[in-house]
Amino acid sequence: MLTVALYITLALVIMALLFNLYRLMVGPDLPDRVLALDTMYINAIALIVLLGLWLNTKTYFESALLIAMLGFISTVAVCKYILRGDIIE
Repeated sequence: MLTVALYITLALVIMALLFNLYRLMVGPDLPDRVLALDTMYINAIALIVLLGLWLNTKTYFESALLIAMLGFISTVAVCKYILRGDIIE
């Protein structure tokens, strides 16, 4: 039963990644593209967690936390660059 749920979830997360990739390529504005990229790394974290559940290991969860921290910092840096034109003041 868990494998069926993992397959369904995997298909839905991959579909969400494809929709985000479309928004990243076609997005009308720069903030839309930043938001699509932000959502793509969140979906990548979901894929890593699903892989950890499928393989029944804990190391993938630690890597997902590391990617989450790096993704948050990069999103803040890109938004600061869009607003001010400079990251470091």
